[in-house]
Amino acid sequence: MKFRQLETLYHQPLFELISKSRAVHLEHWRGEEVQRCSLLSIKTGGCSEDCAYCAQSSHYSTGLEREELLSTEQILSAAERARSQGATRFCMGAAWRGVRDGTEKFERVLETVREVSRLGMEVCVTLGQIGAVEARKLKAAGVTAYNHNLDTSPEFYPEIVSTHTFDDRLNTIAAVQQSGMSVCCGGIIGMGESIKDRLRLMELLSELDPQPDSVPINCLMAMPGTPLEDQPPVDIFELVRLIAVARISLPRARVRLAAGRTRVSREGQALCFFAGANSIFFGDKLLTAKNPAADVDLALLHELGLNVEQHGNDRPAGVVTAASA
Repeated sequence: MKFRQLETLYHQPLFELISKSRAVHLEHWRGEEVQRCSLLSIKTGGCSEDCAYCAQSSHYSTGLEREELLSTEQILSAAERARSQGATRFCMGAAWRGVRDGTEKFERVLETVREVSRLGMEVCVTLGQIGAVEARKLKAAGVTAYNHNLDTSPEFYPEIVSTHTFDDRLNTIAAVQQSGMSVCCGGIIGMGESIKDRLRLMELLSELDPQPDSVPINCLMAMPGTPLEDQPPVDIFELVRLIAVARISLPRARVRLAAGRTRVSREGQALCFFAGANSIFFGDKLLTAKNPAADVDLALLHELGLNVEQHGNDRPAGVVTAASA
């Protein structure tokens, strides 16, 4: 969808916008079901990248201790626990610039993926930059989706990261697409970007071919010690508008409320679900940021009359899930 179309959508009266996005959502999804995903940091801290929002960057003094790659046994235990709590997607994140075929850490990740994939959940990993060879091997090991966010617009991107380029991110996404893995790709708002930057991000996401199957919308968690530590919370109506635009421009994608939900009221989250969000992360922590407790999420979904998705059964027709593959 072109920028001017997105801009027109975004700036119309709020109730008109979310009425349109709700109609699109109900056309493609079961409106009462929400997917719960679990995210585990399998290697925390010490990253060589200088992403201005990230407490795991070695460029900043955030007080975060560097940890080594978790063992397969530790990760498998966390995945089994997540499945027992209702997760249908298990995501593993590592604070690396990227991984390369033939290295010990990549082989360990492949071994872990093989074990986790046997549990029947969708398996998602985010390991930084990868190429075609790594993507094919991850796919063969059982990875369902690869997460690699664009973060923001290409115009604002140099204000946030200098250690790799926007094109580096696009190259990784291209490698993932060519491998047959689905793409999980979204962004972060609240970093000081403009509305135009947010809509440019939506434009690029909607023009990916194929479009991402999963689009996480993160609200900045301003981490002490990072350059963005003093950024204010995102305005709730700006978040709802972006969720609605994402749903209209990416009708078959899961639009996921990701980081920052601790700074969004219950009423704000309800509006986001109505506007088209249909997936959340659950658990007390997302990598290094706080997240609402699982029982709090379940209580909210219950009050709204929403159901926790079971085994990915509300995906659009023609989309293969880990449970059915």
